[in-house]
Amino acid sequence: MNRRHLGFFLMWLLSSSWMLWSNVQAEIVEGKDYTVLSKPQPTQNSQKIEVLEFFWYGCPHCDSLHPHLKSWLKTMPDDVSFTYVPATLRSNWATGAKIFYTLQAAGMLDALHDKAYDAIHRGKIDLNNESVLFDWIEKQGADRKKFESTYQSFGVQNQVARSSQLTRQYQLNGVPALVIEGKYLTSGRMGGTPQDTIRTLNELLEKVRKERMTN
Repeated sequence: MNRRHLGFFLMWLLSSSWMLWSNVQAEIVEGKDYTVLSKPQPTQNSQKIEVLEFFWYGCPHCDSLHPHLKSWLKTMPDDVSFTYVPATLRSNWATGAKIFYTLQAAGMLDALHDKAYDAIHRGKIDLNNESVLFDWIEKQGADRKKFESTYQSFGVQNQVARSSQLTRQYQLNGVPALVIEGKYLTSGRMGGTPQDTIRTLNELLEKVRKERMTN
């Protein structure tokens, strides 16, 4: 074999090794990258694969994942539905859930969801303090009175109660947590980097698609 052929052979060998390594990396492992819930939960729409993100505004890992998840949502497959669910693993997380559902009910979520993360993690603003929260809402140019009345409404209280129920049903012990099709769970702690979490999410979606084809 002359030097030219040897060079081509080595390039092919390196390329093949890289492809093989990449395929190995793409394989997700139960117990390492995701878990199967012991008590799967029913989904809301049988026509689509359901993805739930359980989060808390005060969670630094949720904050790190959020921009990656937001980018993923821009190209989310048509056969997938996605819902944010504010988790209430601790009593002081309930305020975060109230903030989310108030923003959603008042039509402010698109404008202020990202800013809530920024206020807490970069602005160091204590949004758990209601007077601070209401002042912050006003500074964003939002209708303070509308926010306050919605924040105190029975509708928001009921949604927070439902969120707490879901948190218990899915037996969560941390956030961020992504639940796929009511039975597969991956989290920031399991997924490694935010990019790894998104990769695991995509692999689990493909896993569900294959399962649906065989059922």
